[in-house]
Amino acid sequence: MRHIVCCAVSCALVLTAGQIASASDSPPERLTHRFLRVEISPDGASVASVEGDSPASGFYPPIRQLLIRRAQNGAPTKIELPCGQVPQCWPGSPAWSPDGRHLSFTLRTPGSHARSLYTVASDGSGLTKLLDFDGTIENLRYGPDGRLAMLATQGANKEVGATEAGAPISGDLAGPMPEQRIAILEKGSLQFSSPPELFVYEYDWRPDGKGFVGTASPGNGDDNWWTAKLYAFSENAAAAQVIYSPADIRQQIAMPKVSRDGKTVAFIAGLMSDFGSTGGDVYTLPLDGGPAVNVTPAIRASATALVWRCDGDLQAELLTGDQTQFVDLGSGRTPAKARLLWSDAQSVGRRAGGVTFACPSGMIAAAHESFTSPPEIEAGTMGHWRNLTASNAGMTTPARVQNVWWKSDGFDVQGWLLVPEHANAKMPMVSIVHGGPASASEAAFLGPGLATTLLAHRYALFLPNPRGSFGQGERFTLANVRDFGYGDLRDILAGIDAAEKLASIDEARLGIIGGSYGGFMTMWAVTQTNRFKAAVAAAGISDWQSYYGENGIDAWMLPYFGASVYEDPAIYARSSPINFIRNVRTPTFSYVGERDIECPAPQTQEFWHALNALGVPAAIMIYPGEGHALRDPDHIADALKRTLQWFDRYLK
Repeated sequence: MRHIVCCAVSCALVLTAGQIASASDSPPERLTHRFLRVEISPDGASVASVEGDSPASGFYPPIRQLLIRRAQNGAPTKIELPCGQVPQCWPGSPAWSPDGRHLSFTLRTPGSHARSLYTVASDGSGLTKLLDFDGTIENLRYGPDGRLAMLATQGANKEVGATEAGAPISGDLAGPMPEQRIAILEKGSLQFSSPPELFVYEYDWRPDGKGFVGTASPGNGDDNWWTAKLYAFSENAAAAQVIYSPADIRQQIAMPKVSRDGKTVAFIAGLMSDFGSTGGDVYTLPLDGGPAVNVTPAIRASATALVWRCDGDLQAELLTGDQTQFVDLGSGRTPAKARLLWSDAQSVGRRAGGVTFACPSGMIAAAHESFTSPPEIEAGTMGHWRNLTASNAGMTTPARVQNVWWKSDGFDVQGWLLVPEHANAKMPMVSIVHGGPASASEAAFLGPGLATTLLAHRYALFLPNPRGSFGQGERFTLANVRDFGYGDLRDILAGIDAAEKLASIDEARLGIIGGSYGGFMTMWAVTQTNRFKAAVAAAGISDWQSYYGENGIDAWMLPYFGASVYEDPAIYARSSPINFIRNVRTPTFSYVGERDIECPAPQTQEFWHALNALGVPAAIMIYPGEGHALRDPDHIADALKRTLQWFDRYLK
């Protein structure tokens, strides 16, 4: 929903948001430098990145820069942007030419959804505008012959993605929807290469002028990703042939990658609640005809990224419990035992557009981080990386991190326990439930923000990955289908029991917080147990029945509920917190963005209204102009300040 139920992004904001204002006059905390995209040139000589300092209370840098670094020594060259150092003057989607001599990128026009297209030499010289466009441009990609393709939405009325703020709800809602299409830059203009009736989400070039392979669906791009099919596109926008259609509504497809010989396309397929939050099994499909093959059947892991290496082998990035792994899947044509190449408890490339692979050099570049190590760009060959940057040198998280496993209903469940440094007394503990539900709390740097502030205030933090999460294979991810709130809450409560055996936790001072699906789980938890003494729900869902008709992404619900609310209202009512609202005793603060199309504001308002009417301590904030993920630093700072005050009031 970063696009679940409502999305992992809201929870990510809770985890990584910036500094909370305090009553003291202490100097502001140092900001975390974030890398939003990292791309290595084909010759392995240069690494481009979009980056910036996160605001004092947020994740997304309001001021963003484009830099090119020499892979040999990390020496940076900053590209001077024509619109200057102002909010929304944002470079994006850097893409290297096949010879590595030039970098193309998009630039947003501040105050609009329009984009311009630029190119610059690898040494930072010769900045040249290639195109002005009256809409969004995403996912630049050079073809083997040196032509530049992209995804373009002409006349866009919002930013691409369901987590972005929705367009005002007015006018003819049944009118034509903006469509994102594959386009090729030809003589200073865009030539569309996919038909107008399809919204294309991801694509890859085919060699020898055969066009493209991509995932697409007709209609509303925010809503219909969950029904996308795999298409073969010609370059003249006339032909679009379905080459793979999921037979099960519980299978979504993502990340199509064409092999270097052009004979095979690999993709990830599985139950995914958000576009952009990828996990599942690895499939391959011969492009000259034949059935798709699951090359990782029954694997107890979730594939999160794919690449065809220079030697022609298929490589996958996996989330396996607490570990990020890179594995070799051989030719990728038949099921084979994955050969482990590297494994560690850290996040690699997940917040910066993935891991990029340079051919023919075989070099890799990515942003990496862990709970206690801040993000930096690293480069090198597999498993032999070295940092190119030291932008966050000296930063750490003031916590002892423990990987926790426990049993629940026959499942092995994993999570993380963060305990304040030098803790020597009984502590309150706040459980942070991730969004999704098909997502996971991973070993990623928290940075200055609510999490580190809670740790500094002597709160322990518990980050569970209950059933429905990525990291343990499709059986585990599917385990909350038609069971929202029941088995996953049992997993969380059993995990709290496990955490209490590992640290000095005060059972009488437990809190819970979550965003998106985590917001629903927070609202649900306080209707099912009085174990939590304070709760904060960000962009939650209180009534699945009314939610079905209010949100802008209802297509995600069919894989999870098995039918629409009009066909099976009982399954929606069974998991709706509002139907159990009289059980609530837990003081709850709720907040949401005014233009959230994934978890609309009326869901939060309905929950707050009920608690207020029943005399349960409750507070609410609806932030104007915001979408699923709060972006305005002042709004984020306000939400985090209120959250900290809420927990201090009821848990301290």
